Amino acid sequence: MKPLFLTTILLTFSNMFMTFAWYAHLRNLSAKPWYVAVLVSWGIAFFEYTLQVPANRIGFTVLDLSRLKILQEILSLTVFVPFLMLYMHQPLKLDYIWAAVCILGAVYFVFRA
Repeated sequence: MKPLFLTTILLTFSNMFMTFAWYAHLRNLSAKPWYVAVLVSWGIAFFEYTLQVPANRIGFTVLDLSRLKILQEILSLTVFVPFLMLYMHQPLKLDYIWAAVCILGAVYFVFRA
């Protein structure tokens, strides 16, 4: 499997875990004490790191660090917006589209030859 493809897959799943670790407690554990949310989030984040660390090591063999970080940010928002809409039941806003356009600009500048 090509390193860039494998990196993208691992970072996508890593971001899924991290998004749940960071934000799912706002919906599911809001009635629990904060330290319960911290422990649950740490448990979820463990799986995020088991994917993120190898993804970054593999990705760093074909991308410089700035490109690797921009790739991670793209994937983070690609995961976050559906999470926001489907899991947290928040509406899609035009501002998300404009933010995506700005990120595409960042991608262009970081990845251009």
